[in-house]
Amino acid sequence: MRTIFIACLLSALTQPVVAQPSLPVTRYERTQGRETVTYREAMTAWQQLDRASANVQLRTMGSTDAGIPLHLVLVSSDGDFNPVNWRKQQRVALLINNGIHPGEPDGIDASLLLVKDLVAGKKKLPRNVVLAIIPVYNIGGSLNRSPFYRVDQNGPLEKGFRGNSRNYDLNRDFIKCDSREARSFAGIFQWVQPDIFMDNHVSNGADYQHVMTLLSSQHNKLGGPMGTFLNEVMEPALYNAMQQQGYDLIPYVNNFGDRPESGWSAYWDSPRYSSGYATLWHCFAFVPETHMLKPYPQRVDATYRLMESMITFATNHATTIKQYRRNQAEAWTAGKTVPLGFALNRERYTAFTFKGYEAGTKISEVSGLPRLYYDRSKPFEKQVRFYNFFTPNRQVTVPAAYIIPKGWWPVVELLRQNQVQMRALERDTMLEVEVYRIEDYKTVQRPFEGHYLHTDVKTGSSMQRIRFSKGDWFIPLNQAANRFLVEVLEPAAEDSYFAWNFFDAILGQKEGFSGYVFEETAAAYLKDHPGLRRELEERKAADTTFAKNGRAQLQFIYQRSPYYEPDHLRYPVYRLLP
Repeated sequence: MRTIFIACLLSALTQPVVAQPSLPVTRYERTQGRETVTYREAMTAWQQLDRASANVQLRTMGSTDAGIPLHLVLVSSDGDFNPVNWRKQQRVALLINNGIHPGEPDGIDASLLLVKDLVAGKKKLPRNVVLAIIPVYNIGGSLNRSPFYRVDQNGPLEKGFRGNSRNYDLNRDFIKCDSREARSFAGIFQWVQPDIFMDNHVSNGADYQHVMTLLSSQHNKLGGPMGTFLNEVMEPALYNAMQQQGYDLIPYVNNFGDRPESGWSAYWDSPRYSSGYATLWHCFAFVPETHMLKPYPQRVDATYRLMESMITFATNHATTIKQYRRNQAEAWTAGKTVPLGFALNRERYTAFTFKGYEAGTKISEVSGLPRLYYDRSKPFEKQVRFYNFFTPNRQVTVPAAYIIPKGWWPVVELLRQNQVQMRALERDTMLEVEVYRIEDYKTVQRPFEGHYLHTDVKTGSSMQRIRFSKGDWFIPLNQAANRFLVEVLEPAAEDSYFAWNFFDAILGQKEGFSGYVFEETAAAYLKDHPGLRRELEERKAADTTFAKNGRAQLQFIYQRSPYYEPDHLRYPVYRLLP
C-alpha cells in the first residue's frame, strides 16, 4: 500500500500544473477610480475575462471608422451565446453600449467591474437574462485621450474625445449611418434583437444633488401596453431599486436654464439617437446620465448599480417583457394608421422630488459682470413637474408596400443593414401607386453632423400609374421592420431619409428652357389649352409681381406642360395602397 501511495504522489508531482486564468485588475481599480482604462487596456481585460470563464465570449462584430474592429461581449450563465436560442428559451437580452462619447467613460469601467464580479462569483447572472455589451463603441474617440477634454467634468484624469475618427457624434448617426460604427451597430442590434437597451452617458447642465438621471424611451411614443408598462411599472421599479442602494434617481434634467426646480419636459429622443432608434424596434431603451460634477468613482458605482438593478428587474419580469414586445410587434405589423409626429401635452405631468442647490449670481472675475453659480451650502428639496406626456399630432396610413427604384442604392443598402425584408421585381411592371410630391420644406443654414437637415416638410399626393423596372425593390409592410420603415421612408418624418438629404437630387430641376425659344411653344400650348390660359390670367390678376415677370409666367406654363420633367420634386419612394 505504501508503495502505491508513493507512486501516486510521484505521478502527481510530475504532472504539469495548469494555471487558472487570472482576472484583470484595471487601471480604474489600481488608481482607486482616479483614472479610466485606455481602449487597449479595456480590450486586454475583456480577453482575460473571456479566457477565465466559459460564460463570457468576446466577439468581433463589424468595422469602425478607426480601422479597428468593433467588439461585443456576450455573458450567459450556461455558456450559450446564440441569440436564436435565447429567443426560443424566452430569455431577456440586455444590450449595453459604452463609450459612444468616450469622454463619458463611466460605463466602460462599470461594465468591466460587473462582469468581473460575475466571473468571480461575487454576483450571479440569472439564467433567464443574458448580457450583450459593447465594451467601447467609439474607438477613435477613445484613442484620442487628453486631460483637457470635457473641461467641466470631475474626472477621470484623462478621457476620450466626443467625436469619432471622422469627427462624427455617433449618438446622432443611428438613422443616417454615415459611420462604419453605426452600420456595425445596426448589425449587432438586429443579431441580438435586445429586449432592453442601455446606453451609458454622463450629463451636462445644471448642478444638483442627484448622482444619476435617467432618460427612457418616451412612453407615449413607445405606445400601447408596452409604453404603459414602462411608465407605470418598469421606471418606478428602477427608481425604487436605485434608492435602496443610496441613489435618488430622477428623470434626465432637460433644463439648461439656471433653475431646474421650475420643472422640465422629457427629452425628445428622435430616431437619430440610440434610444430613439431602439424604440423603432419595440425595445425598452434607457440612457443613464451620471452627473458630470460628481466624483468619478461615485458615477461608476451608480452606473454599476443601475445595470445590476436592470438585470434584477428583467429577471423578475422576463415573461411580461417578452410578451409585451411580442404583442407590440404584432400590433405594428397589423396596424393601418400610425402616428408620425407628437406634441408635448402641457396639461399632464408627473411630480418628482428634485434635490438641488440654490442658484445665485455673483460678480465674474473674468468679465466683471454677474455670473451664475450654485451654492452647495444651500441644498433644497422641491416638488417639480416633469412633463412626459406626448400626443400624436400627425397620422399616416400604412401602405401595403413601398417601392424604391433600384437607382437609389444608398437607401437600399441602409435598409439591408437593418435587415429589412424586400424583394427585387422580376419583370418590368406597371402599378397604380400613391406618389408624393415635395411641396415645401425648410433647410438648416449650417451643417449638422455632415448634413443640411430638412424640416417642416410638406407633401401633396396623387394616384398615378408608374412603370417600374425589373430589379426595383418591393418592400412589404408586414414585417418586424414596419415602424422603422415608416419613420425612414415617409418624407415628413423628422428623421426620414429625406430629412437627412438622401433624396436631395430630386430637389434640383435638371431640364429647362430658353425663354426666347419657349415663347413660341408656350403661346401655342396656351391656344390649345384654354383652361391653362384662364389659370394664368387669374394668377396675373391676383399677383402684380407675377404679372410683371415674363420669365415667371413662362415657368408657370412650363411646369404645367408635358415638357416639364416628371421627376423634379417627385419623391422616389412609392406607396402601394392596401
